[in-house]
Parts: sequence; C-alpha cells; structure tokens
Amino acid sequence: MIRHFYISDDLDDLDRLELELEKSGIYKPQIHVMSRDDAGIDTHPHLHNIEAVLKLDVVHGVIVGAVMGTLLAAMVLLIGNYTSVSETYTWMPIIFLAVVLLGFSTWWGGFHGIHKPHKDFKRFEKDLEEGKHVFIVDADLEQETLLKNTLSSHVSLKPAGTGSATPRWIVMGQQLFKDVTSHTFP
Repeated sequence: MIRHFYISDDLDDLDRLELELEKSGIYKPQIHVMSRDDAGIDTHPHLHNIEAVLKLDVVHGVIVGAVMGTLLAAMVLLIGNYTSVSETYTWMPIIFLAVVLLGFSTWWGGFHGIHKPHKDFKRFEKDLEEGKHVFIVDADLEQETLLKNTLSSHVSLKPAGTGSATPRWIVMGQQLFKDVTSHTFP
C-alpha cells in the first residue's frame, strides 16, 4: 500500500470526498484526516480524525525506550553474573534492578515521544498551524486509478506527497472487525 497525502482547507469537501471514496471501494480504515480542528471534524459524519496518540511520536518513543531498557537490563544481569554480587546478596536485587530499568526506560521513551510530533507528520506542521487539513489515503496498487479518478473532481485538494502506509493486513483486520461488530451488534 502507498500512503497519499493531500492538503485542503475545506472540511465539507473532504467529507464528500471520503464518502465518494468509500462508495467506490476504498475502506474507511484506509482514509484519515489530520487537523487541529477536532471539533470541526466531529461535525462531519464521514470524516474520522487520526487518534491523538498517533499524531505524536509516543509509539516510536516507547519502542526506543524498551530497546534501551532491554540493553540496560541485560547489562545489569551480565554484571551480576560476572561479579560476586549474586553470591553475596542473591539474584533478587539484580533482577529487580533489571526490571526497574526496563520499565523506567520504556516509560521515559514514551514520555519523551509525547512531546514531539510523529515523524511522518512533521512536514505538515506549518499547514496545520495555518488551519489547513491533511487528507490521508492508503491505497493498493489496484486502487490507484480509482483514487485518481475520484480526486479529479476535487480541485481544491493539493497533493502533498506519498509515504509508507499501514500494512494491508492491519487495514483489512480493522475493516473485518468493523464489519463483524456492525452486523453482529447493530
């Protein structure tokens, strides 16, 4: 899948566009809008905003923190193994320290990431500050023509590049979950 970015300043047009894309075969989990006007997006029934946690670099920060914590914990365990500390005090304080370092490093990574915009969305900061909206579509190769045909009637939309998309199996899993829950529990 390829992620396409478009910039617009008209939420009504984006709402119509998303409805057209959904009717033409692009699933709702493939379409997102990023905006600072969360209240405006909530008033449009077909638009769905990117989750607040995904606008920030929290997930990446947690992963980096967990990797660093794992390295620190392994280092503590290795030091405990190659010194006489484990014979003097038992392994319990060494294991406890390793677990605390892993947890703290993971937390610190997430805390650090919550203060930074997501790496994929940094380039849109200026547009978002100006009150514009970023329309994001993840499309398969066979959906590219369909996407171009639908977008041709929306002249106010400006292309803003491409990027790496959510893996297809995740998008299809989200759609399957939505289908099951909406048909099973109406």
